[in-house]
Amino acid sequence: RLNSMSNSLRPYLDCIRSTLTAALCLENFASQQVERHNKPEVEARATPEVLLHPVVISRSKQERCMIEPSINSVRISVCVKQSDDIDTLLAKMFMRFLMQRAEQFVVLRRKAIPGYDISFLITNFHCTEMYKHKVVDFVVQFMEDIDKEISEMRLAVNARARVVSEEFLKQFV
Repeated sequence: RLNSMSNSLRPYLDCIRSTLTAALCLENFASQQVERHNKPEVEARATPEVLLHPVVISRSKQERCMIEPSINSVRISVCVKQSDDIDTLLAKMFMRFLMQRAEQFVVLRRKAIPGYDISFLITNFHCTEMYKHKVVDFVVQFMEDIDKEISEMRLAVNARARVVSEEFLKQFV
């Protein structure tokens, strides 16, 4: 059974899912400058004809996703909801933790695009090695879990702060 947060998030994630599914129609495209090289065009930006217009899906000013498709790769950049300083700090620390382990996630970039918290890079090789719908499911599930994880960390920090303040104030009573 889905919780209320998940239900409010559902249209946003469904839109991202359908856009990603459409954008992941990737094919092999050799470099036009260097023979026998195949670089993600969304990163290299060497051939402007094969770059498509980026799509920004926004739930609010703080929560948005940018999907940048090209002929052989798609870059997905995500900005996570951060309502106050604690959320900002928790999100920054959590994203840094994940990006340090980017090679274990295969499609995660080590450095996010400026203005976004975390980025993924999916190439045509990823689509041939993995099921496309599973890659889309991973990205959408990741976005859903990030919100949940940050909310849980925020509750844990607040509970710990409450216990610490109670212990500190006991000495004055």
